[in-house]
Amino acid sequence: RPAELAGTPHAAVYAAAMDGLFDTYTSLIEPTVAFVRARTPRDAQTSERAYTSATRAKALDLLRGLLPMATLTNVGLFGNGRAFEYLLTKLYAAEQHELRELAGQLQAALDALIPSFVKRAKSERGHAYQAYLKASRANVAFSPQSSALSPQPSALGVESSVVLSAYDEDAEQRVVAAVLYAHSDAPLADVRAAVETMGAEERMTLLRAYIGERASRFHKPGRALEEARYSFDILADLGAYRDLQRHRMLSQERQSYTVAHGFITPPELAEAGLAAQYQRAIEAAGAAFGQISARLPEAAQYAVPLACRVRWRITLNLRELYHFCELRAAPQGHPTYRAIAQEMYRLVAATHPRLAEGMRFVDLNEYALERLDAERRLDTKLQ
Repeated sequence: RPAELAGTPHAAVYAAAMDGLFDTYTSLIEPTVAFVRARTPRDAQTSERAYTSATRAKALDLLRGLLPMATLTNVGLFGNGRAFEYLLTKLYAAEQHELRELAGQLQAALDALIPSFVKRAKSERGHAYQAYLKASRANVAFSPQSSALSPQPSALGVESSVVLSAYDEDAEQRVVAAVLYAHSDAPLADVRAAVETMGAEERMTLLRAYIGERASRFHKPGRALEEARYSFDILADLGAYRDLQRHRMLSQERQSYTVAHGFITPPELAEAGLAAQYQRAIEAAGAAFGQISARLPEAAQYAVPLACRVRWRITLNLRELYHFCELRAAPQGHPTYRAIAQEMYRLVAATHPRLAEGMRFVDLNEYALERLDAERRLDTKLQ
């Protein structure tokens, strides 16, 4: 429970909404599992263990939208001293009490092991950096321009979306020039000028030669693909955001968690006759968010369920896009983030078909039990 709510009239409202979400989640697990199993019976090639695991995973995926942002999560961190020092500085400058408290705990643990590497986070220099971060955030957040762009709380008709918001018009020429540059003694400007004289077929021949015959998604194309960059504006459920925001070789930035963009209801829950309970719990949490956010906007974000949509942007190069789309469209992934990866691929393929041609391992199929093949492979390993 956010420390900011302690002793306020909002504490009881928050607790009731969270209890409603968790109680509904718990009560719907068994009927959802039963529905999934009735809908997709076990075949002779599937073991009882694999089937039980895959169907339960599917049921929990359908219900995860009920879990609020306040849900406790285990997170493992690995990094060097410089990375942890920067992390500590950002956590100390955070608006949420929980993050500042976590910074103190992290500092104590790291001081016991690598004190000299993280000492700046709590030094005068570190405090000055934290003050800078806080001031920068406040300067923009309270600017007239920012206030004019605040979302209107209307969830009606809102749908999840992926928009290709920016890309390099000359991406193909940039990539082909980078392909040739390493095999030339000429300046980059001269290589680029030579590429400009090439026809589409000649460029395609070079791209195919460079990307080669990839036998799996683990065969990564070379760095020339890093010359092409793409930006996407995404509106999708918080569950999908939590899965995708962990990628490192790209830039991501999100807006605040809110209920203003509506929430998703898996069609399977409607088919099972469970959608009404699911929606009531999320709507109650949305009402609690509305009450709390008027006075405590940061604390209110803990009440937002994972089914609610959040808007964020992703900027990445083509090489990372290959990795991102092929990994996140894999059959065992959650349907909502698979749909995002698939749409990102489709948008780039429509814009730069020759650059996307080598992206051969984006799975565009839909599956009734996403985890089943993975569980079958586990059976083979266990034998």
